[in-house]
Amino acid sequence: MILLIRFLLLALFVFAMYATIKYMTSPLRKLEHAKDQKRFYFLDDPNNVRKNFLLTYKGVVFEGEKYLGTTDNSFEVVSIFVWPHSNSELRGISKEDFHFIQAQIITEYPAAKIDWKSPIKEFLNK
Repeated sequence: MILLIRFLLLALFVFAMYATIKYMTSPLRKLEHAKDQKRFYFLDDPNNVRKNFLLTYKGVVFEGEKYLGTTDNSFEVVSIFVWPHSNSELRGISKEDFHFIQAQIITEYPAAKIDWKSPIKEFLNK
């Protein structure tokens, strides 16, 4: 009986350690943490074109949809549509901030043309 209790305690300890490590290394937790601290964080799986990327900057979460196309030498992400999760969070964001976000996306996808969805598109075209 005591051996069984020791085994269960050991199993519980191992599970707790595993869950803690998984939680601490979770990319979505890091994204939320960066959002709370109003820092830039880029969450993406560059090997999966079908999966949208998420990024946060100044407390606003943006999502980007990638489209595969051809360049001169290979197939690359050639078009990206970006939009905020909540338009009400855009308060205080300037054109320079959007240019910074575009520059960060271009470092990941240099062949891509970035298009913003409304209302950012209209704001940048003024």
